[in-house]
Amino acid sequence: MPKVCFRLPLFLFICLFLSIKGKAFTTNRAENRTKQQASVMETNSSSDSSNNNLPLAGKLEELKLREAELSRLLAEVRLEKLSTLRSRPLNIGVIGFGRFGRFIAKSFQKYGRVFVTSRSDYTEIASEMGVKYIPLSNPSEFLDANLDVIVVAVSILSFEKTISDLALNIRNHLAAKQARENSDKVQGPLIVDVLSVKEHARQVMLELLPLECDILCTHPMFGPDSGKDGWSGLNFVYEKTRVDGVIFNPNDVTTSEEFNDVAGKRHSIHEDNESLIEGIDRIERFLSIWEEEGCRMIPMSCKAHDSYAANSQFITHLMGRILGEQGLSNTPIDTKGFESVLQLIDTTTADSFDLFYGLYKFNQNSMKTIARLQAAMDNVVEELKKTDSTS
Repeated sequence: MPKVCFRLPLFLFICLFLSIKGKAFTTNRAENRTKQQASVMETNSSSDSSNNNLPLAGKLEELKLREAELSRLLAEVRLEKLSTLRSRPLNIGVIGFGRFGRFIAKSFQKYGRVFVTSRSDYTEIASEMGVKYIPLSNPSEFLDANLDVIVVAVSILSFEKTISDLALNIRNHLAAKQARENSDKVQGPLIVDVLSVKEHARQVMLELLPLECDILCTHPMFGPDSGKDGWSGLNFVYEKTRVDGVIFNPNDVTTSEEFNDVAGKRHSIHEDNESLIEGIDRIERFLSIWEEEGCRMIPMSCKAHDSYAANSQFITHLMGRILGEQGLSNTPIDTKGFESVLQLIDTTTADSFDLFYGLYKFNQNSMKTIARLQAAMDNVVEELKKTDSTS
């Protein structure tokens, strides 16, 4: 990798960066507000033409009654969904019981039975949380828990090795199960990743995991700090990647009942394929946990995720790390803007450098982001010099 050289005084650049971001955010909000107002006007116009014989007071009363009925129906559906979810609890395994693994396991245990494994001994902590700890050195016991789902909550840098070891253990487990049950076909667990880079995770899991394992790529866009008061309204990005050996087309707009595979074939849950139906149902039950916790669910291809993340998550960490190297600290005359800069430093440097390096190394868009940043810095310096020479 070429050595990155930042030539602009960095505090000046970050101020410009935050200013541009703020203007873009304001512009987007204004555009969204205009679109929303136009939509409301169009809806009102249509509603007016269909109800022009109703007195205004009567029309308002009718709308309120319809609103109350829809709220009641929504409440009923949510209760029924929650009842279904809890009547068929999932057995969920979590590999990696560090800070993030403990964070998600705490919520998982409300909806199913949770088994965790890690290199360090977390028996006491797991017991206090109501989950069962199994040493990483005993994969047979972990897989013998009849796991429906395994969430791999390890670092980006250790992910491929973890999946490689897991794949070998699953193959041995399924072979023993197949011999024991004298069955032609056995179903493996659903494997879920929670990495901040998605194309890398997708490629590794498709290459290494046995076909008996379904695959779901996810990225909860929050962690123990931002999600400490609950997950309501926080973004959860996911791609349904493989079910019953069928790889989803990541660019397909799927419905809950139909989807295209990478070969262009259309599939339906109404096919005469019990394992496909069970696989899709298992994914939906797992996703429902995040829904019930209040997450904003965002279906998105891994490729699109990484493109967005390079210009949001990675550049945020990059800026925080750069400014952290400047040794900035509070002064007696801090502005609100400078306080935001210090908060950015604190937030990003609180995460491990391995995370930052993983965002760089395993997202092919990261180098483009750095190159654009360098070009932008050069442009700003050139503009300053040009202005200085004419003043």
